[in-house]
Amino acid sequence: MNRLAQTALLFLLGATLLHAGTTDLYLRYVKEGLRPLVLLAGAVLIVTAAATLWYDRRGTSTHEGGTSTHEGGASTHNGGTSTHDHHREPRVSWLLTLPVLALILVAPPALGSYSAAHTGTALTKPFGFPALPAGDDPLRLAVADYAGRAIYDDGRALRDRELRITGFVTLDREGAPYLVRMGLNCCAADAQPVKIALTGNVPPVLRPDTWLEITGTYTPRRTKDPVNDGPIPYLEVTTARPVPTPHDPYDETWNT
Repeated sequence: MNRLAQTALLFLLGATLLHAGTTDLYLRYVKEGLRPLVLLAGAVLIVTAAATLWYDRRGTSTHEGGTSTHEGGASTHNGGTSTHDHHREPRVSWLLTLPVLALILVAPPALGSYSAAHTGTALTKPFGFPALPAGDDPLRLAVADYAGRAIYDDGRALRDRELRITGFVTLDREGAPYLVRMGLNCCAADAQPVKIALTGNVPPVLRPDTWLEITGTYTPRRTKDPVNDGPIPYLEVTTARPVPTPHDPYDETWNT
């Protein structure tokens, strides 16, 4: 790989990061709050590529100007081969093309039911529970917010209120349905699920990865995650309707 190829790869990778950061593509890889860093990384790579090209062209011009004064104006060294052409990086440098191709050609979907079914619930006890807004029902909650209040606050603020929660469906080995959102600490590589078991007026046929908006009520019933024995609360379902995949499929409520 010569210097020109390195510059082209740096520029392409930077442009790809800028594209990801200015669209929703970056949400497939990192949490929403890291968008400025994605854009900054893309800008830095493009500036680095431009600086590399400028220094390379400047060095070439200086080299050619210096050699023209030697041996009657000859412009080459060592039998006509420019020493500049020998500055090539190891072939392993071509591995830099892999992240570029991955970002351009293979945009993975958000993690879904398969990951949730094979990973134990990551619900942890929060430091506290802020007051819920008063007003007309239904009250919209995140999956992690409902699960945390149901398990660690015994549903005190949830009783006698109609709730609305959105998540995707996953099924355990016995076919029991759960409403799930995946939470991120940093990026998709560390995503973990928070789960709510469904009871009541559950649709008779549920397909994994289907996004549902559930309207229901709190119930003190609980179960344990078959993967890690973590606590999972139930939700008494009143109605359920399919909805499109949200703008940001990950839920950061549980780790904020």
